[in-house]
Amino acid sequence: MEFDKSAKDCYQSLQCSSLAEMKLVFLIALVSMIVSHAAAYDPLDPNGNITIKWDVMSWTADGYVAAVTMNNFQMYRHIISPGWTLSWSWAKKEVIWSMVGAQTTEQGDCSKFTGNIPHCCKKTPVVVDLLPGVPYNQQYSNCCKGGVMAAWGQDPTSSVSAFQVSVGLAGTSNKTVKLPKNFTLLGPGPGYTCGPAKVVPSTVFLTPDRRRKTQALMTWNVTCTYSQFLASKNPTCCVSFSSFYNETITPCPTCACGCQNKNSCIKSNSKESHKRGINTPKKDNTPLLQCTHHMCPVRVHWHVKVNYRDYWRAKVAVTNFNYRMNYTEWTLVVQHPNLNNVTQVFSFDYKPLVPYESINDTGMFYGMKFYNDLLMEAGPFGNVQSEVLLQKDKNTFSLKQGWAFPRKVYFNGDECMLPPPDTYPYLPNSANENPTSILAMAASLLLVMLSMG
Repeated sequence: MEFDKSAKDCYQSLQCSSLAEMKLVFLIALVSMIVSHAAAYDPLDPNGNITIKWDVMSWTADGYVAAVTMNNFQMYRHIISPGWTLSWSWAKKEVIWSMVGAQTTEQGDCSKFTGNIPHCCKKTPVVVDLLPGVPYNQQYSNCCKGGVMAAWGQDPTSSVSAFQVSVGLAGTSNKTVKLPKNFTLLGPGPGYTCGPAKVVPSTVFLTPDRRRKTQALMTWNVTCTYSQFLASKNPTCCVSFSSFYNETITPCPTCACGCQNKNSCIKSNSKESHKRGINTPKKDNTPLLQCTHHMCPVRVHWHVKVNYRDYWRAKVAVTNFNYRMNYTEWTLVVQHPNLNNVTQVFSFDYKPLVPYESINDTGMFYGMKFYNDLLMEAGPFGNVQSEVLLQKDKNTFSLKQGWAFPRKVYFNGDECMLPPPDTYPYLPNSANENPTSILAMAASLLLVMLSMG
């Protein structure tokens, strides 16, 4: 009996052990799935994506004519010069007969064709936008901006790019057409991951007089999302802090953006920094940085400037340390609990970002049109700055423990590296962020002295 009992206990312990191991394996698999899917998830813009829509407008003898529209639905991440590059793989042996508003970078081998030669015969065509100023007969609506697309939250009218493509050797009906696959989007560098094409309800169009509706013969969508981890192994910006109540300036962390460009950097006051042609960009967008301890192309500085009775003021400065890059239509996103009560923003435009209706702690700063929406290259003009006036919530406001500094900072859609929390400017022991309490204490002491007299 004792042998049977011990064997039963052993069997049960083995069962428990194997069950625990199964739970552990399941938990690890679950975490890995979450992490892999979260790689392209932005908590401050959870619905941000670039949607590529193909609308088949007509069937041809051997294929179709499609209007391709790219919509940048990201609130604060835009596509800068040299612009987007889009590629895909054909499902069969399709060719591109012609394009309007865009072009492929290579024609490919079209030697088997006689007479009419296709625009592109490659299995995987690579498409780019046309430059501004092309002849009118090559233009298409929302084309020809050099591939530059504004962020949806900054300028919705400029967040669209489109072109027309005539496809041959393809299906000629909804049942025979095969969707392109393996979509790749560069904006302008890596970072975007595109899902498969999916057939969706046909797009409905309004005629210019808005009295008649027409619709596409077939429509499919491709959704592309951005991941900063895929775009760069190092951050591209950093943050420094300072305050009126402490002389210490908390700098960006050392090598915050990696120090791989340390050997090729240029000192700010050297002769090389004034050399002719220093601001000419390279084709591969290789940066030429000013020598700093953080070696970041961009630094954001947040200074707690003044503490009033009912308000407080912060100064924000963005500095460019890249001699080969200027930033057109830049964006700066800040997360801070007091952004739910912004009173005034000076010399920047401001827009609250409320991805979650119950939380209003994130805002987007960007330059005013034709005033400071261009952040110049590194040098004396390579900075923009503003001040923010915020109304206090007396239940939450504090200058202690770094409360007055941002929780997250993004520049042009990429998260910047913040200093370690234990290095933030601290409040001196003699200081008190509530002057009303000091006055009250002084008044009570005066009353006690008068009563004693």
